[in-house]
Amino acid sequence: MSAEITLESTKRERQIAIIALLAVTLVWGATFIWMKQALDALPEEKSELGTNGVVATLVFARFAIAALMMLVFFKKARDSLNDKQIWQDGIVLGVLMFLAYLSQMIGLDDIDPSVSAFLTSLYVVFTAIISSVYHLRLPTKIMILGVGLATFGAGFIQGPPHLTWGVAEFITVFCAFLFALHILFTQHITTRRDPVAVSTTSFIVVTICSALTVFFLGEGTNQEQWRLIFSDGVLIPVLLLGIGGSFFCLLFLNLYQRYLHPIQAAIIYALEPVWATIYGLQLDMVDWSIWILIGGGALFTGNIIVELLSSEENTQTEQE
Repeated sequence: MSAEITLESTKRERQIAIIALLAVTLVWGATFIWMKQALDALPEEKSELGTNGVVATLVFARFAIAALMMLVFFKKARDSLNDKQIWQDGIVLGVLMFLAYLSQMIGLDDIDPSVSAFLTSLYVVFTAIISSVYHLRLPTKIMILGVGLATFGAGFIQGPPHLTWGVAEFITVFCAFLFALHILFTQHITTRRDPVAVSTTSFIVVTICSALTVFFLGEGTNQEQWRLIFSDGVLIPVLLLGIGGSFFCLLFLNLYQRYLHPIQAAIIYALEPVWATIYGLQLDMVDWSIWILIGGGALFTGNIIVELLSSEENTQTEQE
């Protein structure tokens, strides 16, 4: 991998980065369960305040917790609040994250989860395409194979998606494009800026955007909108989302993704639906299907192929 895409790193640093990002996908897989538990505990609030407003409030709480933890535990995070460049980078990452979550939420309201999973998984393809165009260089054959397997696996792990290509589908494709941009901008920014600093400002930006969305939907002045965070069955999942899904996952993402090629990172992130499906099976939230083996197998195969063969292929290309 060229120095313009990744930080120069030793083999051990790359191995640690892969393990760290795998841990991220393990926790991300559980965020599906936590968000569902929180939403299932708020049937009356969703009816009275609207699902979008409730979700925006939960996203606000999730990232507010993550931002607060960054400021409490890292002096570097507190110092970053006075750095104009760190704020500019945080705004880029924060806005991309918020828009991606928001568009995914809007799209999911009108399409099946399997369709959403498939279309969202296109971020792996978008990451490869955008990276190739920007660097004027095609991905290696191994990377292309890995992208194909990861996209197929993530999209079909819950069975073949039934696409109708309505507005919701196109919004979800836009969501995948935004996630790809977030991966690439994360790579660009964290190789030049301190990951702890930009994590902090990006969390604050998502928190602000979520709060503004609640007010935009017309419920920001309603105290019930904000008190729902402390409802029975909601507070614990929200704490898990904030501490695990945002603080841990996104901090690790910003710390370690820069040691890997962004396409390889995207392929690793595509393992998220595998863990989500496994957790769902254990909690009887997902029905068993042969597609779980097919999709999960494709995802794991894609990751193993890329990790074992990509460095060898790059070495051969350089020698030629």
